[in-house]
Amino acid sequence: MNGIIDVATDRWGIKSLTPISDEQFELWQTLIEARTGMTVGAARRSFLETNLGIRMREIGVSDYETYYEQLMAGPVAEREWAVLVDRLTVQETSFFRHSSSFALVKSHVADVLAKDVRRKTLNLWSVGCSTGEEPYSLAMQTDAQLTDMQRQDVYFGVTASDISLPTLARARAGIYGERRLHNVPTAWKQKYFQPVAGRKELQVTGELKRRIAFVQLNIMELDRVPIGDMDVIFCQNVLIYFRRFRKRDILANLASRLTPGGLLVLGVGEAVDWAHPALARVDYPDTLAFRRKA
Repeated sequence: MNGIIDVATDRWGIKSLTPISDEQFELWQTLIEARTGMTVGAARRSFLETNLGIRMREIGVSDYETYYEQLMAGPVAEREWAVLVDRLTVQETSFFRHSSSFALVKSHVADVLAKDVRRKTLNLWSVGCSTGEEPYSLAMQTDAQLTDMQRQDVYFGVTASDISLPTLARARAGIYGERRLHNVPTAWKQKYFQPVAGRKELQVTGELKRRIAFVQLNIMELDRVPIGDMDVIFCQNVLIYFRRFRKRDILANLASRLTPGGLLVLGVGEAVDWAHPALARVDYPDTLAFRRKA
């Protein structure tokens, strides 16, 4: 394999990058954490080096210092930073990932509508929505549930936020291969997706897309975002790369965005020792969730 890489780099006239030094690694660690809040520990050093190297080869930059300077200033700095963040953000997701969390959301929606029969709106938020599987899953489940309950008079909307603009573009397109849809029930696949002409892929229907508002959001800047009165906030596999103090600040901010009785669903193990005076832990199998006190 090394021989193949060497031939390729020689052909294109791009020298192999030298390994990132300790000093350079610390510099990049500081930049990424300052701008996104995410930490890049020693265990992820090779991940950072690989992704920096790939991007630098793409744009013809041969050393880390030059690339760093391009991100700090100049006419393309902001656009280039958006591309790099997309490469560094882990986008492991799937439809209906962690089924027990979705079951809890379904139970919560049923309880909310049972307690308030005059309720006409439901607001849900997918934090760190990645390529869209999570918010589309929430939308499909909620739409099907309201139909089953004969509550089509209730309007629901899903806010879907992510830091990466390229990722959000893929989410808005809503195009997925059949393998990505293996967790979607067949009946829902037929109702909420349509074939893409000339491709072996399916696209989310326009009707379901209209239920979702995709927005770019750096979770470190929640104070600037006018999002509130949420009945459900779904935040899974987002907090694992944040330092403990940042994680507490983010969770406290999310808690303040819940309507009384609203549900905050986290990834199991992401904040097991966290508590908030306005929230009560929800006892539900294989989940980590909190409900805002009335």
